[in-house]
Amino acid sequence: MASNLLLITLLLRAASVGLAGTTVAAVAELDTRIVVVFVQPQHFTDLTYAKDARVSGALRDELQKFMREMRERYVPAGMRPEIKVVDIDLAGDFEPWRGPQFAQVRITRDVYPPRISLEFRLTGSGGIVSAGKRELRDLAYQRRLVRPLDDYLRYEKDILRDWFRSEFSDLKSSPGHRRTDSTGEAEAT
Repeated sequence: MASNLLLITLLLRAASVGLAGTTVAAVAELDTRIVVVFVQPQHFTDLTYAKDARVSGALRDELQKFMREMRERYVPAGMRPEIKVVDIDLAGDFEPWRGPQFAQVRITRDVYPPRISLEFRLTGSGGIVSAGKRELRDLAYQRRLVRPLDDYLRYEKDILRDWFRSEFSDLKSSPGHRRTDSTGEAEAT
């Protein structure tokens, strides 16, 4: 009963922060330490295992699980990130003109960098600590050693890890620190 009430509260809150009228595909499991919402994933640039396939729920779930792990590692206790993933473009692309044997093979080249567009808000006991929109990408993703090599989402996880580290890790050492959004405006409480 309490968990159903919590889920309803999370969904209502998501609707109140600008998600009304959109298709919300996934809300983080009943983990109140982080909320991850994928907004209209059917319109994402690329979140599939194969060319012309539908958005993969398994890939979405894996990214959501990874963000929960990063929250534990980089976000201070008592603070809660709310992340709306607006678009994903996985590293690499399909090049069917190479022939039918390559139609379902993702080719990674410099011209196909990983990209994740998101909006976030970090709240603490005193209100909003940090908020903004971010366009995560790594143009040099092939020059970095990213492990494990057999992880289909290794490049996307790497840019998410870098973002969590740069966005939140300094808050662990100075909990009173207030951040600004991408425009340089101080966030109101």
